[in-house]
Amino acid sequence: MGSKIVSIIFLPTCNLRCPYCHAPHLVQTPNDLESIPVDAVIDKIRQNAGWVDGVVVTGGEPTSHKHLDEFLTLLKNTGVVVRLDTNGTNPRIVEDFIARKLLDCVAMDVKAPLRQEKYEMVSGVPCNIKDIRESIRIIMESGIEYEFRTTVCPSQLDGDDIEEIARTIQGAGRYVLQAFRPNHCLDAGMLKIEPYSAEILRGFAARAGAYVGSCCVRGEEGKVLQRNW
Repeated sequence: MGSKIVSIIFLPTCNLRCPYCHAPHLVQTPNDLESIPVDAVIDKIRQNAGWVDGVVVTGGEPTSHKHLDEFLTLLKNTGVVVRLDTNGTNPRIVEDFIARKLLDCVAMDVKAPLRQEKYEMVSGVPCNIKDIRESIRIIMESGIEYEFRTTVCPSQLDGDDIEEIARTIQGAGRYVLQAFRPNHCLDAGMLKIEPYSAEILRGFAARAGAYVGSCCVRGEEGKVLQRNW
């Protein structure tokens, strides 16, 4: 969504169980969370319309909500730009939203190389790899702004894995690596894992940058590594 001031809306529930997830309350106990009326959210966005450029709808996994399209329509009607964050497990829903012009930007997490056992290890549940591939294709052909991103945890992914992911999304305009942070993790065992250093992550980004338009480490967007096409 470029350099914009945005409001972030977190929706509960998720169909994955990534061990490093930093929002376990959204995944494990969504019914314990306070409910905020949709009208109140829309009113707040309208009140801030003068200085907030856009809204990011994230989770959890937003596409798990049956009436998400209605919510996105309300957001679009306020005049702000809308970005959806997704894990790519529901490609037909993402495709429908794009076709109906409910989205201005999509950010998709690619959890791991698209190998069944590896992907299920990182995501914590059985996954349909065909759906992940289809979501990647839909997003890359969408014509709207997008990014792919991967959280890089030392116990799960290394440089070879990141390069393999980059080959899978070859030609994508933007790929972002996110440092694993050992706090508030879904799996308490992850709290003992030491994150990769910034230098190592930059090295991974350099390798991935050979396959995509640009690759960077989250927080270092100005230090983009890109391929000369």
